[in-house]
Order: sequence, then structure tokens, then C-alpha cells
Amino acid sequence: MQFIDQAEIEVQAGDGGDGIVAFRREKYVPAGGPAGGNGGNGGSVILQAVEHLQTLLDFRYAHRFKAENGERGGPKNMTGGAGSDRLIEVPCGTVVYDVETDEILGDLTTPGQTLYVAKGGKGGLGNKHFLSNRNRAPEHALPGLPGETRLIRLELKLLAEVGIIGLPNAGKSTLISALSAARPKIADYPFTTLVPNLGVVRKPTGDGTVFADIPGLIEGAHLGTGLGHDFLRHIERTRVLLHLIDATSEDPIGAYQTIQAELQAYGRGLADRPQILALNKIDAVTPGMQDLEAIATELEELSQTTVFKISAVARIGLDSLLQTVWQCLEEAKELEESEVDEMVLEPEKLGAGG
Repeated sequence: MQFIDQAEIEVQAGDGGDGIVAFRREKYVPAGGPAGGNGGNGGSVILQAVEHLQTLLDFRYAHRFKAENGERGGPKNMTGGAGSDRLIEVPCGTVVYDVETDEILGDLTTPGQTLYVAKGGKGGLGNKHFLSNRNRAPEHALPGLPGETRLIRLELKLLAEVGIIGLPNAGKSTLISALSAARPKIADYPFTTLVPNLGVVRKPTGDGTVFADIPGLIEGAHLGTGLGHDFLRHIERTRVLLHLIDATSEDPIGAYQTIQAELQAYGRGLADRPQILALNKIDAVTPGMQDLEAIATELEELSQTTVFKISAVARIGLDSLLQTVWQCLEEAKELEESEVDEMVLEPEKLGAGG
């Protein structure tokens, strides 16, 4: 299955049906008045988040979606039928933009969540609507209004709580395969991972947490170099970043600084996200290759945090690493909840001050 995380589509709501001019012609109603019905409303275009989709692949081949038009009004004050809405399924985590204004129209994160992206046109009024004391036999009706037409951009941002980042070949795919049932492609050359991989890692409580193996970033990624923006967006939703550094590389310190610089340059709060640092592949470090302890000490001084020494292949140090991940996630959730509580209380504070 191809992983497609961006698409542009045109959505067109249905036009409203026209109102009509009609009069009553029953046998025993000699003074029959106006009886033209209103037109039906046009259908709307609605996006709905669903769990069974993981990519935007369907929109590579279908670019235009239209809802049904409303029906014309009928005699005897009959309103025309409303046009059916067009429901479009998208993966959870889809952000919707208006292409012309670049405005965010909505963010569909939970299954079943819906977003109206094009409203149907209102049905026109029949001549019955214009009956008055001054005009007992109106002979005009209104046409239906056109439905909205809009060009929208869909961007999929993965819904993962933990994002695994690092330079190419740092061992991210190996780690996610060691921690979960995910089986990404793994090889000893850079850019093995060309699409994000998701894996569910079980907590001691039995709950599952989604980890995302984000394809390797390189210098200049925030400008679109390499995989660039295509995958930096996927770590925007994560609560915790697990930063892997290849202990066997020529410059582990430089590798750390490169990733930090890219996160800072990309913005959107990524550089401030809680990070857990891990030196990976320690089983492959020979005595003459690197001074592992010196590298770990320097990284701890730069990051002001503990550096874990692990081997995803040999499964060394993974238990203690996961314990810290769970702890960081709990702290991040508590912080988010406290911020939400403050936002809820803020109007009350304002009211009390008045």
C-alpha cells in the first residue's frame, strides 16, 4: 500500500432547486390562489474521519466530488426534494485547508468526526411565499442558490504519541520492530524508510501506545531538503520525541546538533517537545572505535537530560528506556490537562473581575 499524505480535491455542493409559479385549479375552489412550492436545498459535501483508512491514496485518482442538486418545487405547495449530501471518508489525523486562503477549515482527529467543507445551495421560493393582501396572485418565484465550490488541501498528520527521530540509519526502524509488532523494511544504507511506520507498544497496564518511526531527517530538512516537510509534519502531534543517535557514527555529537537545529528551524513547537535521548548500536562499538562514556557525558551536558545507551538489535537497555517513555507521556498528559483546565476557568476569572 502506498503512503500518500497530501492531496488536493475540488468539492462542489449541490445547487438549490428552483421555486415554481403555480395556482390551485380544483373544481370547488373558484378563487384558487398561488400554490407554487419551494425548491429543495442542495446537498452538502462532508468529510468524515474513519479508522480503516491510513493514507490519502484514494484521492490520487479522484479529484472532484459533487453533492446532489435540490429538486424543483411542485404544484399544490409541494417542496422539492433535498439533494443528498456527499460523504467523503478520510483518515483520522487529516487537516483540511482552503487552497486559496490557506486557512485551516478543520482538523479531523477522532473516528466519526465530521466537517462540512461545502454547503448546499438554498432552494428557491415558490410564488406561494409572495402571497400578500396587496398581491393575491403573485406570478414570480425565485431560482435556487448555487452550492459552494471550493478547492481544498488534505494533509495527513500521523496520530502517534511517541515519535522516533534521528538521522538516516540511526536504527529507528529496528527499534520500532523490537518494541512492537511492526515490521518495517530494514537495511544498512540511509533512507531505508521512505514512509512513516506505526507500531503499537504495550504498556505494563496493557494499554497500547502508538509509536511512529519517522523517516530520517537531514540537514536542511526544514527547507524541504531530502524528505523534508513531507515527514516533519508527522511529529507535530506527538507528545514525546525519542531521539536516536548512532553510537557508531563518526560524529554522534554533530548528529544530535543537526537534528536539534532542524527542529528549531521548522518551528511549530517541535524543539520544545519533551525529548528522550538514546545512543543506539552500543553492541557494535569496539574499544578502539568510540569512547562511549565520553560521548554520553557530552550529550548529557548539551541536552541537560539523561542519555540512554541501548541496542535495538540486541535488545539492550530497552526496558529502562520504555519506563522513561511512559513517565514522560504521563507528565505530558498531565500538563495538557492542566492547560485545558486553565482555559476553561479563564472566562470565570474575567467575569469575576467585572
